[in-house]
Amino acid sequence: MDGGTEMYGGLETMQYVRRHHQHSCREDQCTSALVKHIKAPLHLVWSVVRRFDEPQKYKPFVSRCTVIGDPEIGSLREVDVKSGLPATTSTERLELLDDDEHILGIKIIGGDHRLKNYSSIVTVHPEIIEGRPGTMVIESFVVDVPQGNTKDETCYFVEALIRCNLKSLAHVSERLASQDITNLSI
Repeated sequence: MDGGTEMYGGLETMQYVRRHHQHSCREDQCTSALVKHIKAPLHLVWSVVRRFDEPQKYKPFVSRCTVIGDPEIGSLREVDVKSGLPATTSTERLELLDDDEHILGIKIIGGDHRLKNYSSIVTVHPEIIEGRPGTMVIESFVVDVPQGNTKDETCYFVEALIRCNLKSLAHVSERLASQDITNLSI
């Protein structure tokens, strides 16, 4: 594997997508799933992904995050978005956090952006890359198509954001792995 981001493919990946990434998609919505292969062990990648309270650790468009209460299922976070995107804030709810299956689910419930009814699922899976422990990350989403946009335009925009986030996740995780750091302390 080359560590690239791709649309899902391959039998094992398809099985994970069917098992964990099935979104109910209405006619006025779009959905997609992307895959990233990361040259870092699962426990390290998961330690970054699972931090609902610190998405800015790997999401480059997030400048600040404040969680209301403890980060647990149903918790809300207020995210400030860096300039350059057509948004400044997002309110998100933690829908699913499974440390055994390595699944994170988030739903956007507010904010000054056009991602209405956005819901995403991130799963993290062990794999071997170049003979070493690696991780396959799958992120899927469903979102309303905004008035004046097509499904293709909407998917393209959201996929571009996810690709950027996954690329940054790989960079952060691989840097931590190269430093042999197993606890998140960045």
